[in-house]
Amino acid sequence: MAELTTDRPEADARPATGYHRSDRAARRLKQRYAAERRFKLYGLGAILVAMAMLATILVTITSQGYTAFVQTRVELDVFLDPAEIDPSGERDPAVLSGANYQGLANQALYDLFPEITGRDRGALRDMLSAGVNYDLRDIVVENPDLIGQTISYEALLSSEIDQLHKGAINRDLPPDRLPVSQEKLDAYDSLAERGLITSTFNLAFFQTGDSRDPELAGIWGAVMGSFYALVICVAISFPIGVAAAVYLEEFAPKNRWTDLIEVNINNLAAVPSIVFGLLGLAVFLQVFGLPRSAPLVGGLVLALMTLPVIIIAGRASLKAVPPSIREAALGMGASKLQTVTHHVLPLATPGIMTGTIIGMARALGETAPLLMIGMVAFIVSVPDGFTDPSTALPVQIYIWADSPERGFVERTSAGIMVLLGFLILMNGLAVWLRKKFERRW
Repeated sequence: MAELTTDRPEADARPATGYHRSDRAARRLKQRYAAERRFKLYGLGAILVAMAMLATILVTITSQGYTAFVQTRVELDVFLDPAEIDPSGERDPAVLSGANYQGLANQALYDLFPEITGRDRGALRDMLSAGVNYDLRDIVVENPDLIGQTISYEALLSSEIDQLHKGAINRDLPPDRLPVSQEKLDAYDSLAERGLITSTFNLAFFQTGDSRDPELAGIWGAVMGSFYALVICVAISFPIGVAAAVYLEEFAPKNRWTDLIEVNINNLAAVPSIVFGLLGLAVFLQVFGLPRSAPLVGGLVLALMTLPVIIIAGRASLKAVPPSIREAALGMGASKLQTVTHHVLPLATPGIMTGTIIGMARALGETAPLLMIGMVAFIVSVPDGFTDPSTALPVQIYIWADSPERGFVERTSAGIMVLLGFLILMNGLAVWLRKKFERRW
């Protein structure tokens, strides 16, 4: 019997240099490595460009909007004249509310400039905001004992003086191009030299609704409108979307009808949002006669737009559950419904919740469908319910961006900052839920 051996003299006899070690192969290998390095550089460059653009947007918005969180005031000694506020002395709230508090504040400002008389006082009057009248009224109505006294009061200045104090107005421009008259400039300089100009946190920006005056405009009305609309959106789209996802993924037979439904759901997820606005205008307003500019209608439209996103995310989460879970439950005698409700659906809940929150974040930032149903109207009051006229935060930003006053520029950027804050919070919540409840198989 021949002895087995591992020696392969014919292999050792081959030349040491083959095709894979030739100069041509070396050049090709070098080219592949160079192409790989270039590809990595292209990817890194794309990321750097994207980050630079994002940083530019954030810096621009922040630099233009952070000043909206501060408002400029002037310290005045206001005499609450009883003859003007309560001539009868009965302290009737209706009488107190109808007094001319703006005139009292104007008189306190006149007293600081006794040399200015007659028609020249018009420039001083324009320096105070119209909101001073309502602010002083609330103070007196809340505490009528102040009538007849002189109180120290920080009066809100008008938007143009506010912008002047914040440095948004270039004082080096020719007089005919300055948005502020020389009389107001001189009065402002005098007040600043006396230390009467102060800057306070603009709490009213988060507590009031819209206004024609930039210094009085706030976002609370728009925030409440968005909140009511999102409540309606979640209440409708979440249960319907989850139920549809469970049926299509777990119970529906695989035939041409379910294939057609799946294709249409995927197509609806890519439909422009303004189409849903047109649908809401035609159905909810014209057919059902629901109130225009109401969060109820806005929520219904946003629910239609969010529904395909929730269905797709729900099906993906259900599909990610391993088949062994279903097989084990069925093998133990559980029914199909028990398997889905007790085992599959709880395991898919984190993914479903994540998709729902992302869908809600998208709905929060939508503007076009809300414009179509009339939520672009000028609404001053804060809505108290789902059927009250209202606007939404992105629509409010759109309205301010379309206003020519300089003070609305910072209000627009500040509104964007608040909206981005909500979106980052919602996306962060989605990431946290996914990380906390995610199961690895």
